[in-house]
Amino acid sequence: MTVALPETTHRPGWSRRTAAALLRAFGWRIAWSPPPGPKGVIMVYPHTSNWDFIVGVLCRHAIGLEAKWMGKDSLFKGPAGPLMRALGGIAIDRSAAHGLTAAIVQELQRREHLWLAITPEGTRSYVPWLKSGFYRIALAADVPCGLGFIDYGTRTVGIDTWVRFSGDETQDLATLRAYYAAKRGKTPALAGAIAFKPHDVIP
Repeated sequence: MTVALPETTHRPGWSRRTAAALLRAFGWRIAWSPPPGPKGVIMVYPHTSNWDFIVGVLCRHAIGLEAKWMGKDSLFKGPAGPLMRALGGIAIDRSAAHGLTAAIVQELQRREHLWLAITPEGTRSYVPWLKSGFYRIALAADVPCGLGFIDYGTRTVGIDTWVRFSGDETQDLATLRAYYAAKRGKTPALAGAIAFKPHDVIP
């Protein structure tokens, strides 16, 4: 399977300032630590509301990190398609997603610059497991993972921590649980458990 990821571009200063001003106007603060390298994965958690998209896109513009994000292909149909792509979106056909992880790993290895944001819950509804794609990609491509968050408790959004997964799933999941323990989604009861399906364990 191949995946078409747009080339990274850079936002002009006025765009970043406008996005930051909008976030401040709505009462949000940005927590930001520059990435340790030119490419990698960003885990965005928790994802419990449609508002996450708006806050997340504004944060993406404000910090100037041209991360791409994946969404179900229905979001890209009709007049909204061009806008979604302009905002960094990549349409994914979930019914034909076999091989997607390997394709993304190849892209990360091939490119000099690429950041890909992933919401491992995969939905705004409660799920008992996270999809392990972000974890598999980071390990296979040997790239760092940014711990992105939208915390409605403190009205803070951003990425202030970058990790390298060890490959020890138990240890790595414990690190993620500890980091996200105080982060609260808009609807906390819908935040997915930070765990992987038993059959989804990394061999």
